[in-house]
Amino acid sequence: MPTKTINNYLSLVTFSHTIFALPFAIIGYFLALTVTGKTFDPKLLGLVILCMVFARSAAMAFNRYIDRYIDIENERTAIREIPAGIVKPGSALLFVILNCILFVSTTFFINTLCFYLSPIALLVILGYSLTKRFTAFCHMVLGVGLALAPIGAYLAVTGEFAMLPLFFSFAVLFWVSGFDIIYALQDEEFDRSKRLHSIPVWLGRKGALILSTVLHVFSAVFVVYAGYYAHFNVWYWLGVCVFTGLLIYQHLLVKPDDLSKVNRAFFTTNGIASVVFSIFVLMELLF
Repeated sequence: MPTKTINNYLSLVTFSHTIFALPFAIIGYFLALTVTGKTFDPKLLGLVILCMVFARSAAMAFNRYIDRYIDIENERTAIREIPAGIVKPGSALLFVILNCILFVSTTFFINTLCFYLSPIALLVILGYSLTKRFTAFCHMVLGVGLALAPIGAYLAVTGEFAMLPLFFSFAVLFWVSGFDIIYALQDEEFDRSKRLHSIPVWLGRKGALILSTVLHVFSAVFVVYAGYYAHFNVWYWLGVCVFTGLLIYQHLLVKPDDLSKVNRAFFTTNGIASVVFSIFVLMELLF
């Protein structure tokens, strides 16, 4: 496949945004090793990462495919690959199907539980793309989709559910829901004109930012509680300080009357928060 074509598909699924959830999947993996005392298996870690990549690629490509008629009418999104004619709709749909097959196939080589749960995971992450057509809580559905990362990685190692990874999943749920609300502020007027649903459309800019703040407080609470529950030490708490500090920082960037820094709050700040927090957690778990 030509390099240009590969780059088009990477852009279609905004591959760089994998950085939001992937670090939490890695946390889930190493958390399971620490709890169970199992030895590091690079092959299994590779399978976990592949699952993340395939699932997210399927979800993002499906979102672009299903929203193609909406995106072409929105000045902000009309430059995306499908409305711009860079990637054909049929090719995007085929890409979705291929990644779904690869995701399910990869879970088969992990364990039976992950394989049986894989269709449910796909239902959640693909279903998100339809939710803004009927509910303002679409942001929370996206949060649920990314929240599958830490618990899914934990299940890949142990094949059993546990409370500790769930705390991290809830932290991801509220974190992602909160920053997606901030991102959706850009399309408030367009979404309202097209009768699409979102928290900004429902509550307005000020109300949306207040709810986003509340959700991020919940995210911080779960991160803190996970630390107390697991009796983590200094490295973990340094990570908590960075994570919560960056949550606060992104809310200082965005104001109801000034959305000029939404992209910095959404992309840069949250990407750094995810990576840096995971590094500190791994240092806690490994050292």
